[in-house]
Amino acid sequence: MAYLSGKTVLVTGASSGIGRATALAFAREGAKVAVCARREERLQEMERELSEAGAAAVLTFVLDVARRTSVEQTLESLPAEWRAIDVLVNNAGLSRGLTKVYEDDPQNWEEMIDTNVKGLLYVTRAVVPGMVERGRGHVISLGSTAGYMTYANGAVYCATKAAEKSISEGLKIDLMGTPVRVTSIDPGMVETEFSEVRFRGDKERAEKVYQNITPLTPEDVADAIVWAASRPAHVNIHTVVMTTIDQANSVVFHRHA
Repeated sequence: MAYLSGKTVLVTGASSGIGRATALAFAREGAKVAVCARREERLQEMERELSEAGAAAVLTFVLDVARRTSVEQTLESLPAEWRAIDVLVNNAGLSRGLTKVYEDDPQNWEEMIDTNVKGLLYVTRAVVPGMVERGRGHVISLGSTAGYMTYANGAVYCATKAAEKSISEGLKIDLMGTPVRVTSIDPGMVETEFSEVRFRGDKERAEKVYQNITPLTPEDVADAIVWAASRPAHVNIHTVVMTTIDQANSVVFHRHA
């Protein structure tokens, strides 16, 4: 897609899963790809992969989006040639626990709200003013089908994704009159490290989530992100809701015998 060639793309939470697949997908389109995450060793591995995939240039840096001061200082101090971000992919996010609200560990809530909601806001606040000033830009945030329907034992995670949906909708309204676009990509079940993170490393429990189901892959979601970003400048894709054929919504699944 020639439209993306040479564009500067920033992907948060890019060390694995959807973030990694998205960074590689933009690299294949010849974009300049900046990736950040908390795990430095993963980012170092990605630098070569992104270059080999065709990225016009690559920048990697460690960032925890939940730390406001760090977000502000890090993004303000990017090399001059990386500050004009054309596409921001707010991918960083996580889930912790699968427990009744009244029995849950409040630390789980802190991590989800700090990353999924406040982190999204911090990065967006740091990047969007430059887009408005330059008269171009696209903010793509990762939502979830969980933002449309709350499921048992997931109230707080679902609330953070409902918040992402509202923030994206509100941001688009706030940006009316500017050429800056806003998109929310809302996938259902995707097989990544998501469940392993949710269950704090319990791989056996995580594997049961995807048992007898063909889930989406990170590459499926990355394809939708790149597609939305590559539409003509006057076209804004507001929302993409996507699931595996085995999922109807947050609570209805078809598990193969």
